[in-house]
Amino acid sequence: MKRETKNWWKKSVVYQIYPKSFNDSNGDGIGDIQGIIERLDYLKTLGVDVIWLSPIYDSPQEDNGYDIRNYRTIFDQYGTMEDFDQLLMEMHQREMKLVMDLVVNHTSDEHQWFVESKTSKDNPYRDYYIWRDGKENEEPPTNWGSIFSGSAWQYDEETKQYYLHLFATKQPDLNWENPKLRSDIYDMMRFWLDKGIDGFRMDVINFISKDPSYSDGVVAEGQLYGDSGPYFVNGPRIHEFLKEINTEVISNYNVLTVGEMPGASPEDAMVYTNPESKELNMVFTFEHMNFDCVNGDKWNLKALDLVELKENFEKWQTSLHEVGWNSLYWNNHDQPRIVSRFGNDQEYRIKSAKMLATCLHMMQGTPYIYQGEEIGMTNVHFDTLEDYRDIELLNMYKEKLKLGWSHERIMEAIYAKGRDNARTPMQWDDSENGGFTSGTPWINVNPRYTEINAKAALDDPNSIYYYYQRLIQLRKDMDIITTGRFELILVSDPNIFAYKRIGEKETLITLCNFSDQVVDVADEGICELLRDASIIITNDENKDSRSVLNPFEAVVYSL
Repeated sequence: MKRETKNWWKKSVVYQIYPKSFNDSNGDGIGDIQGIIERLDYLKTLGVDVIWLSPIYDSPQEDNGYDIRNYRTIFDQYGTMEDFDQLLMEMHQREMKLVMDLVVNHTSDEHQWFVESKTSKDNPYRDYYIWRDGKENEEPPTNWGSIFSGSAWQYDEETKQYYLHLFATKQPDLNWENPKLRSDIYDMMRFWLDKGIDGFRMDVINFISKDPSYSDGVVAEGQLYGDSGPYFVNGPRIHEFLKEINTEVISNYNVLTVGEMPGASPEDAMVYTNPESKELNMVFTFEHMNFDCVNGDKWNLKALDLVELKENFEKWQTSLHEVGWNSLYWNNHDQPRIVSRFGNDQEYRIKSAKMLATCLHMMQGTPYIYQGEEIGMTNVHFDTLEDYRDIELLNMYKEKLKLGWSHERIMEAIYAKGRDNARTPMQWDDSENGGFTSGTPWINVNPRYTEINAKAALDDPNSIYYYYQRLIQLRKDMDIITTGRFELILVSDPNIFAYKRIGEKETLITLCNFSDQVVDVADEGICELLRDASIIITNDENKDSRSVLNPFEAVVYSL
């Protein structure tokens, strides 16, 4: 497979597949590798260059594959290694690249390393994980809370110590201070890269270096546990570990690396993604996902403040313009559907989905599309808690009840922010279960599949799918989208997200109306600027005025 340039990923568009929910080929209700192969031409037609595959490794599925039991084996319900080899071959034949998930902050407690580690304090694998004595009062070593609720420490009766798990109890954290562990991880990475994969998305990679003091965190008002973030987010040896990953493994291959990095600022990212740092190509920031919640608690809802969102994008776009690189996303397997979140998933579903796509794809960086985003899939409102599957969501429900939240308030938060919004099966057509499976799906299909599905999108030339196709092609055709400078305009407007992309010989102006109101831009002083500009893309086929933006309208002008 040809490699265009060393920085081929700067011109690429990535499509994320969540295998469990993508396409089931054998009727067992769970998506699989052969199901992905069946749909590759759909993705090739869309125009994406890279597929990021969420974990397909052997796993007990406590956290849908982010709890890995064996890094070198395929989860049997997804298929075999022969199926994987076929997938990689089929993708490369279509000139598409494959990025795998790298989950090395933690494993499953069923991984052989941990099975050995917990047998005794003297076992050679004991230091592959983080074990500590409890406090004298028989409390855990620290007051840290797990990201999935409850304590971040689990007591082991056999060896009378606690192990750290920042996520589920069955996801013990690995001890990156141990050089033998790191060496084993690097061997595993080479195993996949030597097969011919094209990169790694690194799960919570900025959590791997822990502060060795293991001190208690500050307990905020209304919280049960201390804030542990200062002790593991962007920890003391993180840059050393990332440089070592690059030196030992990544530098020997021409591949994409993107680090999932909650709590990373633009200043952090400038170091992580600076080519001279030799760490990562790009990071996933979380800051822009926190403007519709209170104090970073995603379940504590508030209305989106568009001015705050714009300022945040401006900060990231300008900080990483000269040094480093941005990733661009609205959706992934951990985020609710953007058209339900920042758009209007009823009357203006199609228009607001196109508007949100325009807003993101005209920026500088590598765009990521999450499965179903390209057809405008929406959040789901299941009737009962029993219909949900996500461990984070189910644990949160119990914890918020303890804090005095009502069932109704918690369910409202789940409808808005629950991860299962992104994990309902892909809607392929209007047949039973949306064409995802001939059996019983592992999680219910969103009832809107009869209206919202890929077949309907492919049959409609004005669909969201074809709009994404055009945006992807624009990125390939227009270098200014990759290289142009970003300048925010209409900074204080509460409804319009507007910005310029400035190149040497051309300027693009993107205007996006985030409201269901007609907004007059004549008073904003840009109409004169647009008088002789040409429209390169818009979601309003009947656009007849440059002085107003209709509800959820998006338009990109070229000067």
